[in-house]
Amino acid sequence: MRILGINAIFHDPSAALIVDGRIVGAAEEERFSRRKHGKRPVPFSAWELPERAARWCLDEAGLEPGDLDAVAYSYDPALAEPGMCGHDGHWEELRTRYATRAPHFLATALPGLDPGIVRFVPHHLAHAASTALAAPDPGRGDVLVIDGRGEAHSHLAGTYDNGDGKGGFTTFAAQCLPHSLGLMYEELTEHLGFLRSSDEYKVMALASYGEPRFLKEMRERIRTTGDGGFAVAPIDWAALAKARSPADGEDQWTADHADLAASAQARLEEVLLELALWTHRRGGSDRLTLAGGVALNCVANSRLAEEGPYKEIWVQPAAGDAGTALGAALHLAWAAGERPAAMPGADLGRRWTDEELAVRLETARVPYERPADLAGTVADALARDQIVAWFQGRSEFGPRALGHRSLLAHPGNAANLERLNAVKGREQFRPIAPMVALDRAAEIFEGPLPSPYMLFVHRVRPEWRDRIPAVVHVDGTARIQTVDHQAEPLVAGLLKAFEARTGLPVVVNTSLNTAGRPMVDDPRDVLECFGSAPVDLLAIGPYVVRRAEVFAR
Repeated sequence: MRILGINAIFHDPSAALIVDGRIVGAAEEERFSRRKHGKRPVPFSAWELPERAARWCLDEAGLEPGDLDAVAYSYDPALAEPGMCGHDGHWEELRTRYATRAPHFLATALPGLDPGIVRFVPHHLAHAASTALAAPDPGRGDVLVIDGRGEAHSHLAGTYDNGDGKGGFTTFAAQCLPHSLGLMYEELTEHLGFLRSSDEYKVMALASYGEPRFLKEMRERIRTTGDGGFAVAPIDWAALAKARSPADGEDQWTADHADLAASAQARLEEVLLELALWTHRRGGSDRLTLAGGVALNCVANSRLAEEGPYKEIWVQPAAGDAGTALGAALHLAWAAGERPAAMPGADLGRRWTDEELAVRLETARVPYERPADLAGTVADALARDQIVAWFQGRSEFGPRALGHRSLLAHPGNAANLERLNAVKGREQFRPIAPMVALDRAAEIFEGPLPSPYMLFVHRVRPEWRDRIPAVVHVDGTARIQTVDHQAEPLVAGLLKAFEARTGLPVVVNTSLNTAGRPMVDDPRDVLECFGSAPVDLLAIGPYVVRRAEVFAR
């Protein structure tokens, strides 16, 4: 079957294409529109569709809209009728009305598409499929979905019925709105002066600077209910710490703010552990697959892995709403009797040939060269403490740069944390991440391995902290990416070349973008970023561009 998945209802609009059980491509609309998160998650934006991402998916497969067998839309308006499970107000009615009309909006956006082939897939079921059916050995294991909200719920626990031939999903528990761990964390994000439904990872980073001084208050307001669900009572954040304004400078946060972030983070982790224990008692698998925006909380994921009942935790790299486009398509394929192949990696987006990249460089009139040893050339630059923009292969699906659209730097220079945050225009309390060869990771880091998608944090072994200070967070941890030589031979070769020059098997890897902008996706994006930020070297495909040569003319 040829199935196009669409996520459009809340934020991070995206599209994904499955052909005969194989993932052909998946991309977020923000990478085409250059608008962070694609749109804001408000009801009156629900009509906006990931038109360019969907067209790219079809082009990648050489298909026209009329060639599709089905379109999977990751929201079911029938589950969001007024009065159902926490729903009220005319704004929600507007969102539901837009969703109901989605088949016709899609037919307009993709001429030739039959609106009759559009199928609504419940939002949290799409999340569940995005992880359970994309993981190695698809369909095996328990599933836990936790986010801000879907149609009428904020959580889903269950399992796919592997091997029954029907593609059924068994629900263990689902938490009704308004109770929501994701919305609680969003409220805190806004209270701390950050952008909600966008900057929750900043709260996670800030939490490491604080102590859980308000944990008692958090436990009183957030609790599990013993039936697989939870309750979140209204929280008077201002009674615990004064609200910050987005206009406040980055140095205007106080110990109270950090302690509040630490307290909410700690309680979130406790509740997730309790939910995982309940799910394990009900499902009994040795593997838990996670999805939903809360599954991007890598600190909580690591605690689940270390203290929870499961031997294995697998998190889909586009665990937020973007991943529901993929999940909706996978679910329809599974329900039709197909058994999709496991996700091959996060590099599911656009790519360019060497010839196409050369044309783009020549059009931009920048001097470039094609070194005989790209990995060695880049390793030389990194060893000299230069910052490198790395643009290789297909772009990543999801919020993490994983060696395809990355900024690279030397981890041994502690000043590179401040330097890279300044280059990107980020808050200085935010950490930067290391990537390391999989076969070297255990000697440097303690935590769940492998970790190819930067979705866990690891303790940096004491003997290594002074050797790679740029990537060690204030709490002694790092959010690592492990690199498998077979999956990523070019990146693995770069790591090996860098170690040969410095003795360090680790390289700083952060996303190739500046604050408020999506990761770069096509050559024009990376050239604009290279021209506006103090980056020393651009490695784009087999070519390199040196800043000194560009600006010497």
